[in-house]
Amino acid sequence: MSNLLPVPVASGLQTFLALDFGLKRTGFAVGNRLLRTAQPQGTITAEGDARFTKIAQRIAEWQPDALVLGVPFHPDGAEHENTVRARRFSRQLQGRFKLPVFEVDERYSTTEALQMGAKDADAAAACIILEQFLRSIE
Repeated sequence: MSNLLPVPVASGLQTFLALDFGLKRTGFAVGNRLLRTAQPQGTITAEGDARFTKIAQRIAEWQPDALVLGVPFHPDGAEHENTVRARRFSRQLQGRFKLPVFEVDERYSTTEALQMGAKDADAAAACIILEQFLRSIE
């Protein structure tokens, strides 16, 4: 019998950049595994290649070990059109930036951000997504 413990999915990764993906806006947050907290880093309003250019700037600024992406679902957990879009976006992020991308169920993150009185709901939602992820890893 082996005494080896399972290796955590995010083993060795320390700094994370989270994205709250939307068709018109993408919110950002940065955080780390040690503190298990996230700080909002604003929102971009860009689409297509312009969005990826702005994401590249954020990645260059924060030098994350991995990205965390909020993926939306219906309240009952069913997928919808934006679920498919977010997952496609996740694959594009991984392909372009060669960083691990962790997908997190983002149900109610924007609603929670608004209830907390966030001035930038998209960046606050990215914080919520990232903190949820950080709580889930070892």
